[in-house]
Amino acid sequence: MAESQTLVIRDLGVLDYEPVWKAMSSFTDQRDASSQDEIWLVQHPAVFTQGQAGKAEHLLMPGDIPVIQVDRGGQVTYHGLGQLVLYPLLDIRRLGFGVRELVNRLEQCIVSTLAEYGIEAYPKPDAPGVYVNGAKIASLGLRIRRGCSFHGLSINVDMDMEPFQRINPCGYAGLEMVQMLDLTTRTLLLSELQDVLCSQLLGLLGQPTASRCSGLPVTP
Repeated sequence: MAESQTLVIRDLGVLDYEPVWKAMSSFTDQRDASSQDEIWLVQHPAVFTQGQAGKAEHLLMPGDIPVIQVDRGGQVTYHGLGQLVLYPLLDIRRLGFGVRELVNRLEQCIVSTLAEYGIEAYPKPDAPGVYVNGAKIASLGLRIRRGCSFHGLSINVDMDMEPFQRINPCGYAGLEMVQMLDLTTRTLLLSELQDVLCSQLLGLLGQPTASRCSGLPVTP
């Protein structure tokens, strides 16, 4: 990448889902060929998000957790505190690869990150995401607009897993969901995990360095 296209890693801390979704949608709409790519790291308070093709029957009993209809691919998923969410806001045309290649690289990024924690994981060709012994540990849902990606991936780290029982995760009835806490003996520090995940992703994108900042971007 040219210097003007240096990637930015943005740590958002804990933020509600909807303002982050609106911000990344606005970011994607406003960017041009010279805009920097960004990676957003965030945790969301409890929320179910339903993809564009999401079917109501996969929402079993959401209860007191809000449901937001969004414009990504895929079915319903759950976000909650203790889950690491990464949004890759990338100009994939400029990077020179297509949607399938982006999905492959994001899945490999997760697999490589989990391996650092002694967790053997793998993707499935027919079901986006990353799995451990048949159970899902990371979910993936993207949207491409004007050749640029938004939405992204989530990794279950150390969280309340009960809400997953209120849905058919990603549209699969009975799909078991797991988290890193139950699969590794290593201490889980979210800041450290973010660093490992970003390092893996930068390598897969061919981007050796990145600048870091916090907070949502300021929009005109």
